[in-house]
Amino acid sequence: MAEKKGYVATTKFLIASPTKVRPVANVVKKMSCSKALATLEVMPQKGAKLISGTLKSAVANALNQNKQLDEDMLVIKEIRIDEGPRLKRVWFRGRGRADQLLKRMCHITVVVDEKAGK
Repeated sequence: MAEKKGYVATTKFLIASPTKVRPVANVVKKMSCSKALATLEVMPQKGAKLISGTLKSAVANALNQNKQLDEDMLVIKEIRIDEGPRLKRVWFRGRGRADQLLKRMCHITVVVDEKAGK
């Protein structure tokens, strides 16, 4: 019928711009989970820490649901950075004016699955 979906973890409403998090996600896409976690550990971007937490959760979900799995057997099947709502704040400017400051949010979804070769 349908192919196996994999093991999913989602983190929502993170205060980080999706456009800043997506390049970090593109670096670790299709990597093995252990290698991706090591790569994210040394990256200086804020998005690396956010993706790392979601990836650890997806790995924990996989290991909890399937006891025969090992962390080295898992690979990132899909990683998606979606746009969330925006917090609108007032940004006071000179001469009595005001601008609108948009604090953007993102939703991170990570899907891990077993390596296809084994």
